[in-house]
Amino acid sequence: MLHELRVENLLLMDRTELRLVPGLNVLTGETGAGKTLLAHALDLLLGGRARSGIVRDGASEAYVEGVFALPEGFDPAADERIPADASEIVLARRVWPDGRTRAYVCGRSSTLADLRELGSLLVSFYGQHEHRKLMLGAAQLEILDAHCGEQQLELRGRLRGVYDRVRELSAQMADLEALAGARDRELDLVAFELDEIESVSPSEEEEAELIAERDRLRNLELLRTAAAAGAEAIAPDGGDGVAVVLAAAAQQLEHAAAVDATLAPLSERLQALRFEAEDLGGELRSYLLGIEGSPGRLEEVEERLALLARLQRKHGGTIADVLRHAERCRARREELEGAEIALEDARAQLARARGELDEQAGALRAARHAAAPQLSAAVRSRLAELAMPDAVFGVTVSKRPDGCGPRGADAVEFSIAPNAGLPAGPLREIASGGELSRVMLALLIVAHGDGRAPDRAQAHPLLVFDEIDAGIGGHTARAVGEHLRTLSETRQILCITHLPQVAALGQRHFTIVKDGSVVPAITTVQMLEGDGIVGELVRMLGAGEGDRAASQHARQLLKAA
Repeated sequence: MLHELRVENLLLMDRTELRLVPGLNVLTGETGAGKTLLAHALDLLLGGRARSGIVRDGASEAYVEGVFALPEGFDPAADERIPADASEIVLARRVWPDGRTRAYVCGRSSTLADLRELGSLLVSFYGQHEHRKLMLGAAQLEILDAHCGEQQLELRGRLRGVYDRVRELSAQMADLEALAGARDRELDLVAFELDEIESVSPSEEEEAELIAERDRLRNLELLRTAAAAGAEAIAPDGGDGVAVVLAAAAQQLEHAAAVDATLAPLSERLQALRFEAEDLGGELRSYLLGIEGSPGRLEEVEERLALLARLQRKHGGTIADVLRHAERCRARREELEGAEIALEDARAQLARARGELDEQAGALRAARHAAAPQLSAAVRSRLAELAMPDAVFGVTVSKRPDGCGPRGADAVEFSIAPNAGLPAGPLREIASGGELSRVMLALLIVAHGDGRAPDRAQAHPLLVFDEIDAGIGGHTARAVGEHLRTLSETRQILCITHLPQVAALGQRHFTIVKDGSVVPAITTVQMLEGDGIVGELVRMLGAGEGDRAASQHARQLLKAA
C-alpha cells in the first residue's frame, strides 16, 4: 500500500503531497491540468525513463518520493537494500535538468534496476492505453497462462529452459555439420602439413649445430692456416720451437733450484708451461688432421638449413613456431577425426531435447485448452455487469504457424461479439475503445477476484489506473465504478478518472488544479471533502457552480455510493 506520495518541481507541479487511504482513491481535474503528471511521477518511482524537459523551469532538480507499506510476506532482513528493522519501503528519484537521475531506496543511493524490482512488488500500473495491449496476441497468451495458475507459469519456465537448450544444440549441430562438410579437405591439408613437419623432424638444437658447422666449413682455409701457424711455432717439423726452448730452460732452472730453493716454485711453473705447450702443439696437430671436411658436407648442411628455413617461413618464423604449429595440427586432426562422432552425439541430444520440448508444449496446450472456456465464461459474466449483457467473449487456442517458441507452440486469440446477432471476431478488429476498456476491466476483476492475474498484479497491494475508463459514459460508467470499488475492497486503488460516476465512489478524492495566472503555470493537488467533492462532481458533469440540478445530481451520486 502507498501511504504517501511527494512530488517536487515536476513540470507544472511545484510541491505536492498526497496521503492515500486503503480502498479507492480517485484523482480528477480539468483536461490539461496535469492529472497524468502523477502517473508519470509513479512511473519514475518504478524505474521508468525520465523524459526530457521534466524538471520545472527555474528549478535545480525534480524529486519524487513514495512511502510504501511492506508487502505481505516480505522479509526486510533478507534484502540487503532494506534496513532489517524497516517498517516501510521508501523509494525516491531525483532528476536534474541535464537528464541525469539518481535513485534511492530507504534513503540510500541505489540503481534503477532496484527501483524496478522493488516497484514490481509494490505497484501494478495500468495506463490509459494499457487496454490497447489486449490486441496483441502475446498479451492474450500471457493472460490465459496466468489464468491457468502458478503451475502453468512454472511449466512455462521449464519449457523456456528446454527451448534454450534446443537452440543451443541446434547451433552446435549446425557448426558440426559445417565442419563435416569441409572435414575431408581440411583433414588432408592438416595431415599434409603435419607430415611435412614430422618428416623433417626439426629441433632448435640441430639448427644451432648446423649453423656452427656451416660457418666452420665455409672457413676451412682460414682455420687450417691459423692452426698450422700455432703448431709450427710450438713444435715445428724442423728446428727448435717454443716447446724445445721451454724444455731447455726448465731443465736449467731445475738444476738452479737445487742450489737455491726459492727457485723451486718458479721451476715448477716453467715445467707446467713446457708440458702445456707440448699438449697444445699436439692438439693443434690433431685439429689439422681432423679439419679436412668430407667432400659435399657443406652442401648437405646448406640443404638441411634451407629445409628448416622453408618450414619457418611457412609456419611462423622460428623453429619454435614450427613445433607449435605441429601441435595445433595434431589437435585439429583429432578434432576433425572426432567430428562425425560429435555430430551423431549432437543429433541424438537434439532429438531428445526436441522430444522434451514437444512434451512440455503439449502440457501447456492441454492446460490452455482447459482454461480457455473458464476464462471466456468468467469474462462474459463480468461484461454483462459492465453494461454488455449480450456480449459474447471467446478464447481460441491454436497452433503457432512458426512452430514452438519460448512460450510454447500455441497462439491465443480473444474474440468478441459486443452485441447480439453479430458474429464474433478478433478483439483487435471488433472492439471499440470503450469496449476494450471494459474487457480490460473484466479481465482484471476476474483475475483479482479469482486470486489470479494477467500478470503479477495479484501480489500488488496498489493498483494504479490512469483513465482506464476512457471512452465510457452513462450507466456503463457507473458499472465500471462499482467494479473498481469491488476491487478496492481487497486492494488499494489509485484511479485517475474523468467520470463523475467513478469519482463519486472514491474513499478519498483528490483534484488537480492548474493556476495559469503565473508564469510558468503551477499545478496543485488538493484533497477534497464534503462540499468540495460535490463542487468537483458538478464541474465533471459539465455544469456551473450555481447549477442546482447538477448539484443535486452530484449529491445523488454520492448518496448512491
